[in-house]
Amino acid sequence: MTKLTPFARFLIMLAILGAIFFGGKYVLENTSWGKDMLSKSATKVDSDTKAPENGPANDVASNESSSSSSSSDTEATAIGNSSFSYVAPEPINGKLKGVVELGASGFNSFIVRIDKSKNWKLEKADFGNSLVTENMATDEDIRAGLKQYIGKMLDFGVSGKDIHFVVSSGAVKAEVTQKIIKNLKALNYFVNTVSAEQEGALALKCVLPKDFEDEAFVADIGSGNTKISWLNGGGVSAVETYGAKYFQNGDDDGKVYDEVKAKCSGIPSMKRKTCFIIGGAPFSMAKQVREGKERYTILKAPKDYKMDDAKGKAGVNIYKAIKDATGCEQFVFDWDANFTIGFLLNLP
Repeated sequence: MTKLTPFARFLIMLAILGAIFFGGKYVLENTSWGKDMLSKSATKVDSDTKAPENGPANDVASNESSSSSSSSDTEATAIGNSSFSYVAPEPINGKLKGVVELGASGFNSFIVRIDKSKNWKLEKADFGNSLVTENMATDEDIRAGLKQYIGKMLDFGVSGKDIHFVVSSGAVKAEVTQKIIKNLKALNYFVNTVSAEQEGALALKCVLPKDFEDEAFVADIGSGNTKISWLNGGGVSAVETYGAKYFQNGDDDGKVYDEVKAKCSGIPSMKRKTCFIIGGAPFSMAKQVREGKERYTILKAPKDYKMDDAKGKAGVNIYKAIKDATGCEQFVFDWDANFTIGFLLNLP
């Protein structure tokens, strides 16, 4: 008897398997027993894939039918609860630099590590020394406060020549500012003053990530004024309007709201998707919804903020005007940014 080759045995095996397959299929499709088995199998698959009566599918329908809130309520739910996943690039072999902001409501100081590509990271911040901006402060008080700030930076490792002082555009209008400038000069420090337009451009340089340059603008709601800026071709467009302390001058909420809306009209439509926002008033709003130590916090809708103080209410009024004017989808507060860091980024 001739011995079968391996290939011949393989062909015979395929023929046997084919016969089993087609024979089984014929039995299932053409006998009562087989048809009954197929029917039970189809019923089982259907019951496994169908959503349960009290499961997620019905939960969504129930929520939609029971909800009587407006579209702005739905928008408010999304804003302030969603995360912002952007991660800023870390500086490589960066150098420590320090800057002190002389603001309309006090001193803020920042120690930043900056590399040659202008990537930066906030290493230390100190907010709200208001003594030096009060008219009752003496030259000795101001000088002591300045020395304290300088001393902390030196102790942290910042070189004396890398410590800078910047007067905000809102603080320039304050009477006490000239006192501060005089005492800084006595300590051999130069004071840099900036206009509102320059301040807006510096805020943008610090706050606006490169990935968002084509679709976002920047708002800085300070105490003395608000700066709104966006990239325009190869340059920066910036406008100034009321700050969150406008109530001290007796300005009406409606008047402020209307002017802020008008100032936002120049923002190109394609740059209204996201607003990166900073300043004292947005800080208070972001604090209410921040989760952990995230750098970026998405603010809630303006109507969801119930502020107890006059400055907070004024800040929300300005925020609402910006949102209503632009229809911006999300306002992202940057916990680390300040226009004075933009000043540092502009240095050689």
